[in-house]
Amino acid sequence: MKNILITGAAGRLGRVLRQGLKRNDRCLHLLDIAPLGDEQDNECHLKVDATDLNAVVKAMENIDIIVHLAAYPDEADWSQIFPLNYNLTYNVFEAARISGVKRVIFASSIQAVGFHPIETTISDTARLRPSGFYGVSKGFGESLASLYADKFGLSVACLRVASFESKPVDTRMLSTWLSHEDGVHLFDKCIDAPDFHFFRVFGVSNNTRARVDNSHVEWLGYEPQSNAEDYRKEIERNGSALGPVASVTHGGSASDVGFCGNLDQTLKSQ
Repeated sequence: MKNILITGAAGRLGRVLRQGLKRNDRCLHLLDIAPLGDEQDNECHLKVDATDLNAVVKAMENIDIIVHLAAYPDEADWSQIFPLNYNLTYNVFEAARISGVKRVIFASSIQAVGFHPIETTISDTARLRPSGFYGVSKGFGESLASLYADKFGLSVACLRVASFESKPVDTRMLSTWLSHEDGVHLFDKCIDAPDFHFFRVFGVSNNTRARVDNSHVEWLGYEPQSNAEDYRKEIERNGSALGPVASVTHGGSASDVGFCGNLDQTLKSQ
């Protein structure tokens, strides 16, 4: 039985993974301060405040793999982002080191590179271009993950999750959509992957208009099946409410929040 700890299990992504990652040879340890409902088979519920390092260390007893989802999930003021997306993420990696957990799967975000133009295909070598404070926090998380891999020997996968939705709802998502099925498949592959040190992978479905390059992790076996193009006519009928920056960047609406720069200069920047 493989013991998998999922932080932020009551969240939008966590609820999908709770069902999708179920297997008879896994026990899912679901950690959140929010209600998780009734325990199901092969589940253990942990009501833990993950900003408390000692409590997180205790929760990691006998854990084999951590799936770290817990975060403030949207663009917001620094005061809201900091406690969860910085302190809490540090606690998870530090508790893993203390507890001897060797594999961490970190839910990063496309927002870490959100200001790259949507028409530009981005790879693992693309520079960080956060769309806002949330994107900065995910870039921080990736750097922290790299440190704990290099200095403390953890195996860490950073999943740059894009538009994780049941279906795409705007023109940007024709490029950035990640279906629930493909999202579960990606996390599954990272859980079961052979030994690795550190890598990043884009969480995007097999969209005709996808502009991300995962060729550096072909060995992972991530083979998404969903295609946002199947919803193109529906999206066009409904129209798109995207702002001027959101419609032309990988980061979408997060890039629009508070934008007061020169859009042409931003898009030309490499």
